[in-house]
Amino acid sequence: MSDEAFDDTPSKSARKRAALAAQDLGARLIALRETELVSLDLPEPLLDAVREARRLTSRAALARQRQYIGKLMRDIDTASIEAALEARSGASGLDARLHKQAERWRQRLLAEGDDALDEFAAAHAPLDRAQLASLIHAAGNPHVSAGTRTTAARRLFRALRALIRRPADPNC
Repeated sequence: MSDEAFDDTPSKSARKRAALAAQDLGARLIALRETELVSLDLPEPLLDAVREARRLTSRAALARQRQYIGKLMRDIDTASIEAALEARSGASGLDARLHKQAERWRQRLLAEGDDALDEFAAAHAPLDRAQLASLIHAAGNPHVSAGTRTTAARRLFRALRALIRRPADPNC
């Protein structure tokens, strides 16, 4: 046989790396919620195999099922699945950053009062300053019940998150 016959076939190491990558992708699919899994529009045999893997409790059986999922993934385009999973993780990362930013602002507004409100209003104009000030006052008022303060703090957080999420250009 000539060397040219071997050039277009991947090496054993490359095949092993591809198989392990497919198994890792299968493990990520197993970890998804059912609604996320269905939204990926996977082929029926792969979808059934992932659902079966969720049902298994034996470590050995789960390992075999992950290998089977990897085998099924050899016949499909995994790039679209990986892209959809990456888009989801990027969106969840953005949501986490937004959540943390809104929480930091809420804590700062409750601690610093009007000075922090002036800074927030400058950064996120236009906003209803009076409504935000009343939420800050209700969330930090020690003369009302704890339940009322908690409710006001939640409403303040939701208002801050909506203001932070809003695009800077009002024409968008």
